Amino acid sequence: MTDSNKDKPVLTLYNSLSRKKEVFTPQDPSRVTMYNCGPTVYSYAHIGNARAAVVADVLFRVLRHIYGEEAVVYARNITDVDDKIIASAKEQGVDISVITEKYARIYNEDLAAIGCLPPSVQPKCTNHIGNMTAMISELMDKGFAYESDGHVFFDVAAYEDYGQLSGNTLDALRGGDRVGEGEVARKRNAADFVLWKPPLDGVGWDAPFGPNGANMKGRPGWHIECSAMAKAELTEGTGSQTIDIHCGGVDLKFPHHENEAAQSACCHGEPLANYWVHNEFLNMNSEKMSKSIGNVKLIRDLLKDWDGEVIRLALLKAHYRSELVWSEDLLKESKAQLDGWYRAKTHILSWVGAVGVGYKTFDKRLNDPLNDINFPILIGNINLLAVEIAKSPTEEFEKAGSFMFTANLLGLLQKDPEAWFKGGMDTDKFDSLVKDYDAARTQALAAKAAGDKAAMGAAFARSDEIRDALKADGIVIETGPDGSQWRKA
Repeated sequence: MTDSNKDKPVLTLYNSLSRKKEVFTPQDPSRVTMYNCGPTVYSYAHIGNARAAVVADVLFRVLRHIYGEEAVVYARNITDVDDKIIASAKEQGVDISVITEKYARIYNEDLAAIGCLPPSVQPKCTNHIGNMTAMISELMDKGFAYESDGHVFFDVAAYEDYGQLSGNTLDALRGGDRVGEGEVARKRNAADFVLWKPPLDGVGWDAPFGPNGANMKGRPGWHIECSAMAKAELTEGTGSQTIDIHCGGVDLKFPHHENEAAQSACCHGEPLANYWVHNEFLNMNSEKMSKSIGNVKLIRDLLKDWDGEVIRLALLKAHYRSELVWSEDLLKESKAQLDGWYRAKTHILSWVGAVGVGYKTFDKRLNDPLNDINFPILIGNINLLAVEIAKSPTEEFEKAGSFMFTANLLGLLQKDPEAWFKGGMDTDKFDSLVKDYDAARTQALAAKAAGDKAAMGAAFARSDEIRDALKADGIVIETGPDGSQWRKA
């Protein structure tokens, strides 16, 4: 780092390219660049998509903490041209934009509900067709791509470092069954991947890829899209063709990220990214989530039953490079944990001036979570601080500040505690019932003191009736010296 950044927190990341942890050093600390592969918008996003988004969001937050909010440029794309999108549009008799705009909006709403910050930029494929065709033309001119039967393919044999990221070398691919996209007969090598392909159901754009630069209408292959958007949004005009961090799910490492890296390096003569950060799979009760076995959980469906922060915390319950087993019990555990943290936040907000603590770093007594952004350590630190704050007879602003800072870094405890505990329920209705509950208990205690057993029994029966009715509505009553409060169970 430069001298001006020598006192900044040290972040280490596991780099999938070098296969080891490395201290993260951006090319330019005043402009840190990060790219994450976004969704193909033809349907609802599932919880596996959410894990990749939340991991990237926490990394984004950490980078903003270290380098400043304005210094980090995070691009997360929208893939809005794809065979499934075209098929869905044809089936419904609408333009592809009708499909893509609907599901892009829903995706952004779902991610906002689970606490993800919006990216700095959100490029769409269809807005960058020109950038893609320019890259493809350059690859063809440099001998790394060729036209065949209305397609343009990348020639993997022309790039000697192919397979460096994933370990899937050309020799290994030749010995296996994987053949990539398109018919083998069109390709020089079975592993060659498509950069440009013919129109589908009339969806296509003009490009000069035919003989002698003739027009060859078509549409982009999957991999060229991200390379072109990363260049356009993150490196154009900077003097470098390399971004700092490229992240995404481990399922994208091959072929998508490998092919992105190959075509970008061949086109520009520089690496696409210096650091590759991949999160592991999310499993459903030890089974990989799959549409074929019907265990796909949609973010939108989960949000009907669980607060977004509960879903977010559940997604953070394992290190990002470890598999996460998703279950109902994980969600229940996360809800209970957040209830405890919001009680600590309530305690903090009762201290005079606690809102303005302004403490913006970790508690130095606790474990360092920036060694490969260790989610379990971050969560453990929050737990320890919550316990200490709850037991503290005095106002401990440093602990309070560290507690709130660490939770905020994970995108948690973003709500007012009262709103959290009431969970969007009908406040007027349940406030009135709790007042009736307290009134019935007060009558019962007065009757007891007066020795009127019949009145005492009737009053306690009334309070029990109210409590049971609230319980049936998913409401828990908590009674203290200052009266009763209610919260969502």
